[in-house]
Amino acid sequence: MQVQYIFQRLWDDYTKQNPSVQAVYDLFASRGEAVVNDHIAFRTFDDPRINIDVLSKVFLEAGYTYKGDYHFASKHLYAKHFEMEGQPRVFISQLITSDFSAGLQKQVKTLVDAIPVEMLNSKELIFSGNQWGKPSYALYEQLREESEYAAWLYVNGFCANHFTVSVNHLHSLSSLEAVNELLKENGFLLNDSGGEIKGTPAELLEQSSIRSALTTVDFIEGPQQIPGCYYEFARRYADVDGRIYSGFIAKSADKIFESTDKVH
Repeated sequence: MQVQYIFQRLWDDYTKQNPSVQAVYDLFASRGEAVVNDHIAFRTFDDPRINIDVLSKVFLEAGYTYKGDYHFASKHLYAKHFEMEGQPRVFISQLITSDFSAGLQKQVKTLVDAIPVEMLNSKELIFSGNQWGKPSYALYEQLREESEYAAWLYVNGFCANHFTVSVNHLHSLSSLEAVNELLKENGFLLNDSGGEIKGTPAELLEQSSIRSALTTVDFIEGPQQIPGCYYEFARRYADVDGRIYSGFIAKSADKIFESTDKVH
């Protein structure tokens, strides 16, 4: 698949399912900004049938290369990021299921077992959403007790967890602080876990994000509102050699993950 096709299809699904992120994009566009995507992120389980190595294939075949990996001990996650010149970075994380209860491990295996074999072997997997059937709200809540990440993934399946606005490419807003103020002025709720801005210029990367807006999901027990996807904002800085930092900071990403947590 061509990279442009992959990203356009992911973006179309992302904005259709999450009107709030389209509203953010439209806000920037209304200021005359041509929004550039810094990176796109995905979530999965560490089952070898659907893990990072499986989801990354479509990007590697399109010309991406592996650039680095990251460990998130408190969230029990492992991630890798990939790059291709002139294209958004790709960040894929997976839940380390062995760190959780036998019940969660069994449930994840049951979910993956339910995915049709032809989908497991298809390039369509990355776009395919929930492949294990209509979700149960009781199971969603059960998974949330152990991992918000697992609960989100159970409902949403394979899709873009978030796209990211490159603040470096904005013309009317030169700082992440200015971006955050604009978002708050227009009614968007920021993820303030660890502060509204994660990272510092000294670390060469600053990040912020809106919290996922609630979306209505048709559960077995009936419709319920739960967090959907979110939009992130990244400002990158040059190192001592003048090169713009291109990686990620684990302690910052750890807090960004909480953008999809269900807030009571």
